[in-house]
Amino acid sequence: MNSFIAKSARLRSTPFSERIDAYGVQSYTVYNHMLLPASFKGVVEDYEHLKKNVQIWDVSVERQVQVKGPDASNLTQLMTCRDLSKAKDHICYYAPIVDDKGKILNDPLIMKVASDTWWISISDTDVLLYAKGLAIGKNLDVEVTEPNVNPLAVQGPKSFDLMKRIFGEEILKMKFFHFNRFLFAGHKFLIARSGWSKQGGFEIYVDNDEKGLELYDALIQKGQDLNVRPGCPNLIERIEGGLLSYGNDMDIHDTPLECGLDAFVSFNPEIKYLGKTILEKQHKEGVKRCLVGLKLKMDKISITRFIPIYSGSKKIGELRSACFSPAFQCCLGIAMVDISEQNFSSTCNLSIDGREIMTEMTKLPFIK
Repeated sequence: MNSFIAKSARLRSTPFSERIDAYGVQSYTVYNHMLLPASFKGVVEDYEHLKKNVQIWDVSVERQVQVKGPDASNLTQLMTCRDLSKAKDHICYYAPIVDDKGKILNDPLIMKVASDTWWISISDTDVLLYAKGLAIGKNLDVEVTEPNVNPLAVQGPKSFDLMKRIFGEEILKMKFFHFNRFLFAGHKFLIARSGWSKQGGFEIYVDNDEKGLELYDALIQKGQDLNVRPGCPNLIERIEGGLLSYGNDMDIHDTPLECGLDAFVSFNPEIKYLGKTILEKQHKEGVKRCLVGLKLKMDKISITRFIPIYSGSKKIGELRSACFSPAFQCCLGIAMVDISEQNFSSTCNLSIDGREIMTEMTKLPFIK
């Protein structure tokens, strides 16, 4: 018996859902209370296509939490451990959001889109409610909303050719993690040189449904000779590239320092954010565990929960994400492992889900 997700108004569709259904999406997952395509031709075939061609992803699930008003910068900084005091226009900042214990609540991109307005482009947790609660509790002069913005991602090595056809040569001059506004059919779209793949591409922040559908159709039409097709974030490609997934590789029980995100944690005494004292203490004393990569000598694996990892009878960590990698010809895993048990110089036998598996431990991202 096959399972399926029952659609409803509570489980929101997107402006592009009819296009996605018509193409023949195989499966959905749920992300930020919305439908996110999970596969089209199958994870492996989607992966091969992404690495060679260009795909259009409906990633409307990347909701924007808009913080606007005189205290917008104060509230945005209060939520993230990254120093945003010198944030510049037209630059995207990867900025983990933490709670009062220094634990990660989300790992969004944050953009200053106007002098008094920030967009927090979130992963899969309810940051809107967190921001509202802090604004009320701190009596800040801000308005926290979720605007009608539904991103499209154009990903893959041929994405640059396709975007040039739609928006002109100027878009190719934009640097990685920068954004600007580009004209299409009389409407200016905010577009960033970003995306959740290592194949290169762009994210288009669609703030007009009608114009967004015109743009979607134009991307498909103009990219026929580039073998364009709808796609979605790919499990294999993102694990091979070491791209972390909130809710899978890290969650509310982990700190940024345990997840290798040290570069995005500020200890500048002038920067105030929740959980800073705890993160300062952890930074001084050193973490007791952290994320590592595992190369597992097996031909298939499926992860639907954190799986305990044992060395002999001792639990040393958890396997959090894994897949078989065609490029590495083994299963790749991302795991949280005790520092005292990490060994990057030799292979070892680890017990995972009741199986003894020959394992090579590596740093992230994976290197062939």
